[in-house]
Amino acid sequence: MQTMRAICAPTYRPDKNARNWSQNCRQNSTLGASPVTLSMASYGGDEGNNKAFKTSSSSSSLIIQRGDITKWSVNGTSDAIVNAANEQMLGGMGVDGAIHRAAGPELRAACYTVPEVSRGIRCPKGEARITRAFQLVSNVIHTVGPIYNVDNHPEVILRNAYRNCLKLAKENNIEYIAFPAISCGIYG
Repeated sequence: MQTMRAICAPTYRPDKNARNWSQNCRQNSTLGASPVTLSMASYGGDEGNNKAFKTSSSSSSLIIQRGDITKWSVNGTSDAIVNAANEQMLGGMGVDGAIHRAAGPELRAACYTVPEVSRGIRCPKGEARITRAFQLVSNVIHTVGPIYNVDNHPEVILRNAYRNCLKLAKENNIEYIAFPAISCGIYG
């Protein structure tokens, strides 16, 4: 399995008492084994090869690195970046704004075509939607995390956001995916 660089917050420190990520996924996931390579990411900072943490299993790898998520790509055909979006999916601040700017106006137009599930909401908290990425990698998976100190059970919403991104990746044959740190900016 090939893994490539991705992106992360510069101060991440893995919990020494944390269980093995792969074991945890097998025990708690309905997704089953998947050949998806996972990369945690956070917008900003220097692009570089600053690995903070890495773990692998026979079916997947998790690498946390620092860099610019809009420049992340492995092979261009089975890649996706995750956008920490708002429920409207029309761009915003932070990583959402950076992805929309880098992808070009076509991304916003594509997001407009995603049906609203209720007035003004295209992607409810904890869910995920997929669009083309236009001037970026092949796909953008949009997800909405919780607003801490506002939403009830934010940990459940956050878990569902990550899980639904992985589910969409599997359904769309995406092999490589880069995540930003969801709900860690203005929402966290």
